[in-house]
Amino acid sequence: MINQEDLKFFLPGWVFTEGEASDVAFSSRIRLARNIKGIPFPGFANEKQLAAVIELVREAIVKNSPEFGALDWIQVEDLAPNDRLILVEKHMCSPQFVEKPHCKSLIINQEQSISIMVNEEDHLRIQTIMPGLALENALNLANQIDDYLEESLEYSFDECRGYLTACPTNVGTGLRASVMLHLPGLALVDQVKRVLSALSHIGVNIRGMYGEGTESFGDLYQVSNQVTLGRSEQDLTNNLKSVCRQAIEQERTVREALLKDSKVQLEDRLCRSYGVLTQARVLTSQEALKLLSDVKLGVEMGIITGINKINIRKLIFLTKTSTLQKIVGKEMSPAERDFNRAKIIRDSLNS
Repeated sequence: MINQEDLKFFLPGWVFTEGEASDVAFSSRIRLARNIKGIPFPGFANEKQLAAVIELVREAIVKNSPEFGALDWIQVEDLAPNDRLILVEKHMCSPQFVEKPHCKSLIINQEQSISIMVNEEDHLRIQTIMPGLALENALNLANQIDDYLEESLEYSFDECRGYLTACPTNVGTGLRASVMLHLPGLALVDQVKRVLSALSHIGVNIRGMYGEGTESFGDLYQVSNQVTLGRSEQDLTNNLKSVCRQAIEQERTVREALLKDSKVQLEDRLCRSYGVLTQARVLTSQEALKLLSDVKLGVEMGIITGINKINIRKLIFLTKTSTLQKIVGKEMSPAERDFNRAKIIRDSLNS
């Protein structure tokens, strides 16, 4: 078993708490894109300019460190490749950020609810993440960090266009708000594509677990705003929250209907998934995530009892490839990973 002290390293702090509508809303995230005036965007900057960005941000952080609390400053290229991928698995940074780690820094608070990517696509990507449907709280925290940094940094800003960013889709507020939704009920009745397609026509993007260009596994979908220009941060956040509430209500309605009309079949499927997880000796990452999705649904609906909801969320993170290798303490073959993934899940659910 993994001890509690190790869990703090392997898991972001927000995983340990429940949030609003956490039966469907897995987490909420706010990301603000900012650039420093007079320095080319990272894709066009040379090494000296990128180093200057890091130093300017460091000075701004040090100046306001009492406001931020204790922070870890990570030079990404100093990390082992597997440790970089763990940061992605914990949603502390994007996959693109760690692909080319030179001249990149990551700043994280102890709770891991705050992460600041330095020299990603933009000079700064300020990110806050919280459990459940908590967009307002995440936005307030992100704006607070943004305001503190702006006391020391002059951002690239245009009176008409707003904040200037490397990608035109982020110009304006520079805001990307997103909610990770768990929609197994809609998936069971083959309605998830219809619902998500409808959402895509009212100003939101639907992506996989790690954002743009990634697939959805375990019935988890990342819903985010499309527009960043011409509307306030609060308006964009409120619109996304409204859209997510609609999806949450549809998911809950389907769950109730399944429980009423197909109770035995639903119980059979979810309990079978639980049985596989408690006995399996080999589990691929995709299979484990799908089965954990079923068990999470069973726990939320009261079909599977005696399991803490938070423990299921923990297992979703602990059994990802890079985190798993860190827990075991060595690089493993796919077969070894599948064996150890099954063992960790089995031990946790049977304890």
